[in-house]
Amino acid sequence: MPAPVLSAQGGGSATTLHETEEALLPAQHDIAAERELWDTYAQSTKGDVFDAEPVFRWTQYADHGPGPELLGDPTTVLEIGCGTGRALAYLAERGVKAAGVDLSPVMVGHTTDRWGPLGVRFVCAEVLEHLTGTTETYDAIYSIFGAVWFTDPAKLFPLIAERLNPGGTLVFSQPPAIPGAYGPQGMYKGGFAGKAMYTYRYSYTPRKWESLLTRAGFDEVEARVLDAPTAGHIGTLVVRAAVVG
Repeated sequence: MPAPVLSAQGGGSATTLHETEEALLPAQHDIAAERELWDTYAQSTKGDVFDAEPVFRWTQYADHGPGPELLGDPTTVLEIGCGTGRALAYLAERGVKAAGVDLSPVMVGHTTDRWGPLGVRFVCAEVLEHLTGTTETYDAIYSIFGAVWFTDPAKLFPLIAERLNPGGTLVFSQPPAIPGAYGPQGMYKGGFAGKAMYTYRYSYTPRKWESLLTRAGFDEVEARVLDAPTAGHIGTLVVRAAVVG
């Protein structure tokens, strides 16, 4: 679900789009520090877990855009960076075997208490470590303003492909890239005052996302920006890809 209010740092433009997206140094993730950030976010969104109902939407706007049909007809799903767990709860209520992984132990505690009785299983882990260490596979893996936005796709996508069943689907959504600002970009939480808590997001053009997925072994790749319901407002990047059996 929508991520915390964060302020962007860096990600300036370069001579060409190709140079901007390719000639970038890797982000130096500090997982312990990022866990603290997401724990703080979890505390601030406690009401979105305990005082809210299950809902599934890909965009940041209520009643807008496609729904879970983008996942196909899965019997098993994994949400990476599952946040409040409301999308997983929505799927579980419809008979899907649903699991989620999140970096924040505070958030996983909240979601387990709230949605665990529906059969949703939550795991507290860093997503790359989790996908590397597990042997479980899924019909669909997805991210809604979640881990795909905050994880190096060159490392993440091949691991996702390995954890999908033949014919399985990856779908993710997040804000589209700001023109000229591509690759890993630092983001402070809550503006520029107070304790320096930050993470990194990854932003690319739709064409670049398609290229990254194709390199990782995905087929039937489509990336597009869905317009906001109000003209001139921020749209939503929606990306879907599959692995052929």
